Amino acid sequence: MRVSTVLISSLLLISLLIPATTAFNITRILKKRPEFSKFNEYLTKTHLANEINRRNTITVLALDNSAMSSLLARGFSLYTLRNVLSLHVLTDYYSAKKLHQITDGTTVTASLFQSSGDADGNSGYVNITDLHKGKVGFGPVDSGDLNSYFVKSVLEMPYKISVIQISHVLDSETAEAPTAEPTKINVTSVLADRGCKEFSHLLVSTGADKTYQENTESGLTVFCPSDGAVKAFMPKFKKLTDANKTSLILYHAVAIYNSLGSLKSNNGIINTLATEGSKKKYEFTVQNDGETVTIKTKVVTAEITGTLVDQDPFSAFKLDKFLQPPELFKPSAEADDEPASAPDADAPSPEADGPASDYDDDVADDTAEHKKKKKNAAGKINGGGLLGFGVVLCYCMLAVL
Repeated sequence: MRVSTVLISSLLLISLLIPATTAFNITRILKKRPEFSKFNEYLTKTHLANEINRRNTITVLALDNSAMSSLLARGFSLYTLRNVLSLHVLTDYYSAKKLHQITDGTTVTASLFQSSGDADGNSGYVNITDLHKGKVGFGPVDSGDLNSYFVKSVLEMPYKISVIQISHVLDSETAEAPTAEPTKINVTSVLADRGCKEFSHLLVSTGADKTYQENTESGLTVFCPSDGAVKAFMPKFKKLTDANKTSLILYHAVAIYNSLGSLKSNNGIINTLATEGSKKKYEFTVQNDGETVTIKTKVVTAEITGTLVDQDPFSAFKLDKFLQPPELFKPSAEADDEPASAPDADAPSPEADGPASDYDDDVADDTAEHKKKKKNAAGKINGGGLLGFGVVLCYCMLAVL
């Protein structure tokens, strides 16, 4: 009895020490499969990729390039395409095996279109019917027809994400109805009106506002220092060259929409607007401790103190400090660092520390490819070391019995 108790306790301890892999990235999953390149492209353009990656359990009904060409030929706006494609993302997990074992042979399941609030009545639900002999049919409930069929399983991560190829687009009059284009966003006005007036002025003075504005339709997240934080930082800001001032302002935004919830659940290293076209990395690390989300740069750690706007495809969050990248400022444990003197453009810069993860390409989060080796190594050190410790502990506990 004592041995069993010790074994159970030891195994529970080991399970707590081993890091769990929960994140996935639909863009990277499909990127390695060129037959779905158009489907992947429009998941990104419609921002559905972000929504998929934020979910814990999801099934994606993927369309190959031929089926996507048929859909695109109908001339739908990007906003209507979002509704159509959201009907192809189910909010439950269906593996190939589960599709062929449906209770009573048929079931109805909800899609992202149904959860978006844009679907009327039952138009956001999908009928799945096992037709036997390996054939499974799919069809929107509002159409009453099974107009698409199971082709193959592309990827299965049990109870997290399943990607299944289906033969044709799911036709739904409701999803295909014309969708009004959202009101244009003026980034500088939004920031100035909601508590980031000083940072808004810097956007305009550096010319970075144009880059910000260009990214509002495809996805933009802004991390805006409060007016007080900007004023406190201005002595350092004035010492920078004009080019570095622009890079620093671009460093405060990410070319992808992130809700506060996604920042809490998808911690890690993120590229910024300053990264693109630069030989330098200009990255930072998103971390959270419960409800508190921080941005760490190796020079300073800033905390998100409020949400200015959070409406896909644009979000903006207020920070208590000005972000300082190690490419422009000396990395230090102290927050009060002076600007570095003209760093070499090709010189390597210190990397920000992020949570170690041993993710495969198919289950990686939204981080730069060149971080993968570092993260895998860290994951092996942390995960492997902890596992080894747990095993040794288990043996030691048995030895004393």
